[in-house]
Amino acid sequence: MMTKKTKITGIILAGGKNSRMGEPKAFLKIENRRLIDRTLDIYREIFAEIIIVTNDPLAYTEFSDAFIVTDIYKGKGALGGIYTGLFYSSHNYSFASACDMPFLSHDFIQYMTALAARHDIIVPEVAEGYQPLHAIYSKNCLTPIKRLITADKLKITGFYKEMRLLKVPEEKIKPFNHDGRLFQNINTPEDLAAFKDSGT
Repeated sequence: MMTKKTKITGIILAGGKNSRMGEPKAFLKIENRRLIDRTLDIYREIFAEIIIVTNDPLAYTEFSDAFIVTDIYKGKGALGGIYTGLFYSSHNYSFASACDMPFLSHDFIQYMTALAARHDIIVPEVAEGYQPLHAIYSKNCLTPIKRLITADKLKITGFYKEMRLLKVPEEKIKPFNHDGRLFQNINTPEDLAAFKDSGT
């Protein structure tokens, strides 16, 4: 049975400098599958519109079903990527995640999208804090994000207190996060080696 696609845009942030990894993280392979392919497989089941934000658009031309865009404000990190994705989104709400998260959960993303109606931000909150690169944002976030970018204050959560914020607590996350790896990402060659050694 096919999943009914939501009227929410799926944004993949693939514009990082990759300074610690030394190569584009989106194209790293785990179990012979690229991270970008793993993410897109989930996004295609949930979202009718997919946006990839990248500083290297030519590297992503093979993904004809995604809208490839580059940062409106250059060099502004993940916050700038979220702003760009929201700016180009056709829908009021967008789910944004980093391109280097191997353990995204289709079911948890769907659970989050069902909460979007009366809030501007829906974000998981775990013991370590918010997970802003696994969150839903409304277009109402564009103005406060732009204000932060203009001031060169690039902490993603810096505008959260201004918005209608819904925190998804750990007890709601646990059923989707049995192995505790839901929000893990790959930043270094050592991280990649650890994932491969674990048999993932």
